[in-house]
Amino acid sequence: MGNPEDTHAAHINHALTKAGGKTNYLDTSLFPTKLRLSWQPHTKDGLLTLSDGYQLRLRDIRSIFWRNFSGVQIPPIKNPLQQRVAFNDAMSTLITLMQGNSIHWVKSWQAYEFDKEKPLQLSKAEQMGVTITHTLISNDPEAIIKFRKSCDQVIFKPVYGGAHVQFLTEKHLQPERLNLALRLSPVTIQEYIPGTNIRTYVIGDSMYSAEIRSKSLYFREDIDAQLIPVRLPKTVQEQCKAITRAFWLQWTAIWRLKPNGEYVFLEANPSPMFLHFEQQTGFPITQELVNLLMSDIN
Repeated sequence: MGNPEDTHAAHINHALTKAGGKTNYLDTSLFPTKLRLSWQPHTKDGLLTLSDGYQLRLRDIRSIFWRNFSGVQIPPIKNPLQQRVAFNDAMSTLITLMQGNSIHWVKSWQAYEFDKEKPLQLSKAEQMGVTITHTLISNDPEAIIKFRKSCDQVIFKPVYGGAHVQFLTEKHLQPERLNLALRLSPVTIQEYIPGTNIRTYVIGDSMYSAEIRSKSLYFREDIDAQLIPVRLPKTVQEQCKAITRAFWLQWTAIWRLKPNGEYVFLEANPSPMFLHFEQQTGFPITQELVNLLMSDIN
């Protein structure tokens, strides 16, 4: 699910084709204008017609790799109510495709929805006995100032994700600036834990980890970041697998920060990029994904 302009989607498409699979792109932004979808509740089957006219019975689709979900695109309608009804109808039909049949989804709609509530990820992980960092989600200036005073250093990031992590500074806490920002949206505040970033990919029953050595708080900004393969302790490996199952995932990248040997859960990414990681470490991420996507075919 994605389009050929996405490097990772194109890479998986090529790998599956090379392995003998027959593939197509499902770009949801083309629905309902260029994609057609029919579904019958009593048969739990239907028909998907792609933008080039190619037709697929839903029961013949064995697996779908979720790379990008672009929602649906409704042509402009002058009546706002009609626009909203059209959008809701299109989304409901698309979600039916994602849940109402036996297609092997890597990842599921349930996992996608849960990922949008990242604070719940942290809470569920802690309930499982996993260590999490001291965290506050709030748009209350007094609560944020109080939290800041309780920690040596603090970082902040969006509740939903999608932007870089930053250190919280005195400039951010200036009353006028803080109040203005928090009227727009709440924010996630976390205690900063010095240490080393660890990225662990879980793919089915397989697991690959590497230490990310970087001088940058947000390592993606560091072109000189080094990836060093590591083996996690047995207890942490089991935690990674348990988190993957609990979050309804079959494939994920779990982030941990390593201060003095202790592992701290940050988040589980349900659609992680992996090409650079694979190239730097030599870990067979692509082959593992191909095996996972074709496991119910061969």
